Amino acid sequence: MCALADPIERLVNLAMYLAAAREPVPGERIRTEVLGYGSDQDEAAFLRMFERDKEDLRSAGLAIVSDARGQYRLDAAATYATELELAPPEAATVRAAAAALIGDSSFPFADDLRLALAKIGTADDPEAPAIARIADESPAEQGALAARLAGAVTARKRVDFSYTNSLGRTAPHQVEPYGMFIRDGRWYLVGRDTARNEVRTYTVSRMREVQVDRARPKQPDFERPADFDVSTFIRLPFHFGPADLEVVLRFEPDIAWRVASLTCGHGATMTDADGSVLWTTVVRNPRRLACWTIEHGPGIHIVSPPDLVESRHTMLRTVASLHA
Repeated sequence: MCALADPIERLVNLAMYLAAAREPVPGERIRTEVLGYGSDQDEAAFLRMFERDKEDLRSAGLAIVSDARGQYRLDAAATYATELELAPPEAATVRAAAAALIGDSSFPFADDLRLALAKIGTADDPEAPAIARIADESPAEQGALAARLAGAVTARKRVDFSYTNSLGRTAPHQVEPYGMFIRDGRWYLVGRDTARNEVRTYTVSRMREVQVDRARPKQPDFERPADFDVSTFIRLPFHFGPADLEVVLRFEPDIAWRVASLTCGHGATMTDADGSVLWTTVVRNPRRLACWTIEHGPGIHIVSPPDLVESRHTMLRTVASLHA
């Protein structure tokens, strides 16, 4: 009797087998030659498992095609896979980073990462002590939910959920999910709200009772706009909220090189003669802006408006008094 291998191991074995095959291979050969499929399985059980594995590999970007005779091959041209060689120090760095993320309950793509890690010739250590906490609120819950939503994005399936906005108001939403991004440890979903016919951004941690449409599971519910680019929706934490305030910040000369990455292309910048940079942007949550300048400082100052400058100074004095 042949025991079934771990699903991730079986997927890696199948991908490597098809990549190495010089000609299309029938399903029966895959059943007997790919490690991970039980030799004592009946045909129906094998076919169900094989169909799931093919879909998982296709979702990962591998183009698996079949011919009229039911033989399978990996279409390398359609897969756009290129060979990657890592020097030992590079491989060690990748393994260390991967071990930290795999052990992090807030990371939603642990299985995908295990699959990638297997390709560089080592297994991950499930007992890895390093944890890279990427979420500051309910990390396990947010990670699992982000994974479900990412699946809905890939499959183009509508999602229904209850959402509490920054004003504390809760309402139901149905969204066609276009894409996701993570910023400062929080996941965000971008999609078209079907009731409002608007493309909006939703904070995943504010969602409750999330349901992915299960009707017609093999067929998409919508078509994503051809010109959609999720990067155009990436905002900073203080860009979400009810306020609408123009703020000017100053980056000192020695950290001016960080302006591009910290501002993410938002607002307008101007370089002074001394090398400092002034950044003008619209803020919707002034308190979070004040916290942001402290988190990413020193060397970042609020120039205007004056009441926000004073608010930041009050926060700093309060922190200093607590740690005096």
